[in-house]
Amino acid sequence: MKVATNEPFQLIYSLFEHEYLGYLFETYVVQLNEHGELTFSHQNISPKNAMEFKEGLDEVDFELINIIEEMQQESIIKHFYKKKIKPIDFFLKMYDPEKGNKDLQYQIEVYLERRRSMVLSRIQGRMLYEMGSDGEPAWKRIHIPENKATVLFHFRRNDQSTLYFPTIKHDGQKVEFQGKSSYIICNDPAYMVVEDTLYCFEKEVDGKKLSPFLKKKFIIIPKKMEETYYEKFVSQLVASFDVYAKGFEIKTEHYPPEPILKISELQAARTASLFDDNGGAAVEDEGKILFELKFNYGPYSFSPANLSGTSVSLSKEGDQYTFIKINRQQAREKEYLSLLGTKGLLLKGAKTSLPKSVAFDWINSNKELLEQLEISLTQTDRNGKRYFIGESRIELEVRENIDWFDIDANVWFGDFKIAFKEIRNLIIRKKREFTLPNGEIAVIPEVWFTEYSELFSFIEEHNDSANDVRLQKHHLSLLQELESNNLATVQISNKLEKLRNFQEIEDFRVPAGFGGELRPYQKAGFNWMHFLSSYNFGGCLADDMGLGKTVQTLAMLQSQKELLQEKGEEQRTSLLVMPTSLIYNWQMEAQRFTPKLKVHVYTGTNRDKNISRFKNYDLILTSYGITRLDIDLFAEFRFHYVILDESQAIKNPGSNIAKAVRKLNSNHRLILTGTPLENSTLDLWSQMNFINPGLLGNQTFFKKEFQLPIEKNGDEKQTQKLYSIIKPFILRRHKSQVATELPEKVENVHYCNMTTEQEERYEEAKSYYRNKIMESIESNGVNKSHLILLKGLTALRQIANHPRMVDQEYEADSGKLNDVVHMLDTAISKDHNILIFSQFVKHLSIIREHLDNEGIDYAYLDGSTKDRVGQVNKFQQNEKVRVFLISLKAGGLGLNLTKADYVFLLDPWWNPAIEQQAVDRAHRIGQENKVFTYKFITKNSVEEKILKLQNNKMKLAQDLITVEESFVKKLSKEDIESILT
Repeated sequence: MKVATNEPFQLIYSLFEHEYLGYLFETYVVQLNEHGELTFSHQNISPKNAMEFKEGLDEVDFELINIIEEMQQESIIKHFYKKKIKPIDFFLKMYDPEKGNKDLQYQIEVYLERRRSMVLSRIQGRMLYEMGSDGEPAWKRIHIPENKATVLFHFRRNDQSTLYFPTIKHDGQKVEFQGKSSYIICNDPAYMVVEDTLYCFEKEVDGKKLSPFLKKKFIIIPKKMEETYYEKFVSQLVASFDVYAKGFEIKTEHYPPEPILKISELQAARTASLFDDNGGAAVEDEGKILFELKFNYGPYSFSPANLSGTSVSLSKEGDQYTFIKINRQQAREKEYLSLLGTKGLLLKGAKTSLPKSVAFDWINSNKELLEQLEISLTQTDRNGKRYFIGESRIELEVRENIDWFDIDANVWFGDFKIAFKEIRNLIIRKKREFTLPNGEIAVIPEVWFTEYSELFSFIEEHNDSANDVRLQKHHLSLLQELESNNLATVQISNKLEKLRNFQEIEDFRVPAGFGGELRPYQKAGFNWMHFLSSYNFGGCLADDMGLGKTVQTLAMLQSQKELLQEKGEEQRTSLLVMPTSLIYNWQMEAQRFTPKLKVHVYTGTNRDKNISRFKNYDLILTSYGITRLDIDLFAEFRFHYVILDESQAIKNPGSNIAKAVRKLNSNHRLILTGTPLENSTLDLWSQMNFINPGLLGNQTFFKKEFQLPIEKNGDEKQTQKLYSIIKPFILRRHKSQVATELPEKVENVHYCNMTTEQEERYEEAKSYYRNKIMESIESNGVNKSHLILLKGLTALRQIANHPRMVDQEYEADSGKLNDVVHMLDTAISKDHNILIFSQFVKHLSIIREHLDNEGIDYAYLDGSTKDRVGQVNKFQQNEKVRVFLISLKAGGLGLNLTKADYVFLLDPWWNPAIEQQAVDRAHRIGQENKVFTYKFITKNSVEEKILKLQNNKMKLAQDLITVEESFVKKLSKEDIESILT
């Protein structure tokens, strides 16, 4: 029966008992008559229709309605049983006396008890009724008094037994609840209905302590069971509630609390293997130290895990029992726990365990605090083993030598001086304990494993002296970090100090034979390369695409030639290795800027393999492929410089080309790249290890200390430490910093709508791949589903571009193609020059078909194009050619296409740096026009969703860039579900 909202009505809460779920509530609005009385017109109210009656509800009512809705049987079934089932079938199945699910029944009861308590704690001042057997919601009014009732538990002991029963009082009057059809609605805490009144209780009595007495006067405890019963049950009652006893004594005593912090060793598990998962030495399982806080009150000891106001101890003399009540100082105990917690000792249940090294670090750092708080620190010996608790320190002094740094180090544990090499060897082997001369066990501080880990790994033992060790000079930044953290005293020359900031490096004159002009930032890079050369350091020039890494390198090589000539020394040959597609570009740039350099191009199947001829040239240009094939020949020649262009080619340290270039012999090494990190930090290790071997330790060390913490855990501290180590040897300038004369670059995102036919194909494919992918994940897990995931995402991306990319028979339109063609025709009509990039050659073919049909001339470049230079010149030099179609992999490097002022990115890829490289084909030194970029994204497709996900998810370290496969491998099941919805 509907209740009119424009007539007076009343919100009521109705209590009823469910056959399986126990006591539940329902909410109703009841129409009022002209006298303000309830009528029989009522309507159930829920979150769905509550707003219709908002004029008669307050904030608490809305809250109660939501809680009560969560308790309804339909909500219970939906919450605990995901499959579709009728309510009667659910309850018959789950609550069957023999085959029912007891665990599920328990979970449901806990769920309901929490919500019963929430409802009853909020219902004060509202109208509560018992529901009639006929479903009438306002059958019997239940009154809710403001004040709580009290419970007194009575014990009467005689020679044969102990009688136990409770009495209840409310407002000073005894409440007769036995034999009154009383019932418990909620147990935790107890809410009891007696006749027409709802009672709750002070001290939050558990309803289970009252329910036995609803139908009996008392409980009899037999004599033979009383001691056990007293210990396990009566003691709890005496501690928490009001108890009246006859036949035994209850005493209350008062003592000040005395805190005791006890430490003891927890047995360490045995190390399972001599090697860890990465092939390195297994970390010694150091075991842990258990901290346990107790409080002594006179002769009694208590754990703050039980923070009751009163603790009870039971004693027995002869046949007499005495309960000793100790009034504990709860606030004081909590204060101790809080103070220790703020200092890093978080005691849960009054206990915690820490790795030994961390534990003793904490003790040593907080000795003054323990003394101030008068906390006694006690140590339990185990098998006669006693730990050293005292000050430990390392004293380091570093001095610059001609070719390395000398390190003078002393290690102290209390008054004992320990050999530095001994400690270093322990730390490298991950051993944390050793025995001091007095027999105590010293634990190496955990901070030494973190603050000195790189130092211990990088230093070299010079001779048999206990403390004679040294460090290579390319680890300058490591020493500076130790000095800045007051961990070492460092003495280095002013010249070496300048390496921290390359702007302060000595200015070298531009060579006379250089036929160009270096911009200020290029001159700074030129000076930086010369400075590295003077210290025999390798370097990585990682300027943005288009800032002239080629020009800076050629100027440096010409300068080296002239310096050798001035010294009267003979010519030295340098080797420059690059992708095959860039050799022509380097050859042309060398002729333009350094015509006096004698350059030899070493490529082709008919190349002359007589490497003795190399000495007749200043510079040898070759490819990575040729280097890999002829490495045994190259390794026999000593080059002046070995330079790798686009050095990300050696990002995989296990690849054949990475192994090959490491065999090259040279006085100096230099790498050039716009993207030093493409996949993971291991890319960086491989390239840094080429230019300065050992700079970042071996591969196992780097993976453990840097790669895993940074990539898995986002460890900012290790990220900063890695940056600090490589900073002097990597020079990276962004165009926004240095090429201020470049015209503006305007970036646009153009969203495209799918056509009806295209959307149907997309949804069909999405449904198919979603099922396949989720089935694979359920069966094999996310890690083994990458292939089907990548296949599905690729197919969806292609359909979002044009369904013809996956189905040659498709004849309908594509929303993206329509938009691209419209914008392309408009740009051409206004005499703009356009670069069109796609990672799908099939996509370029579709655009190519349109251009052919319209008679529009264009240049084209993909991986199969033989004459790259011809296509570039066709676009750059032919005024009639305004469009250049380029595939991502073929056109991402080495192209200078400053004629273009429009860049179309047809399909977004997951690597934003590759997109930037594409744009940089046009937006680079020499560009005079404003550059407009348009990224085409199909709305409501995987393109839109995955780019949004990438922005939220992909942050490894500054400048870290990921490739497509890497991105897919980082997706969780939840990410995948989000993409495919």
